[in-house]
Amino acid sequence: MPEIIIRRAGPEDAEALSAIGRQTFTETFGHLYPAADLSAFLDDAYGAAKIAHLAVDPARAFWLVEAEGAPVGHGLAGPCDLPHPEVTASCGEIKRIYLLKSAQSGGQGCRLFETMLNWLQGAGAQDLWLGVWSENHGAQRFYRRYGFSPVGEYGFHVGATVDREFIFRRRAQNF
Repeated sequence: MPEIIIRRAGPEDAEALSAIGRQTFTETFGHLYPAADLSAFLDDAYGAAKIAHLAVDPARAFWLVEAEGAPVGHGLAGPCDLPHPEVTASCGEIKRIYLLKSAQSGGQGCRLFETMLNWLQGAGAQDLWLGVWSENHGAQRFYRRYGFSPVGEYGFHVGATVDREFIFRRRAQNF
């Protein structure tokens, strides 16, 4: 198995983040959406210009997961903007965490997730939040093992399609 590197990404990595973001989202969820909805979402969420803009924001952090120099995953963390009445400016959010299927089941997801949690805590985030698709039971079990629990839900838009998404939170006292 090749050595897996998890490194903090910057604006110079925008093209790689855009490509791996599109690839991992499509591999994971692409079968759920009409082509036009998926394409509109990917252009909005994973456009290189948007990612480059987010990557220079000191309140956010991107990570690239690489195997033999090629991206196999990515993560994004920053201030929480989930639609929940208890979210405050001091809350942090795991916004994206994706690995290609070929890079899963080797502990890399845990390494990436823990890296992101540590960064959020070091940045002073209080309660930590994340959104997870209501039908992604494996991810929900994973987040529960890290002390997250469901506290709400919202509609996640992928083009004209709206998915039921659960909101999970981990209280600061549970760090």
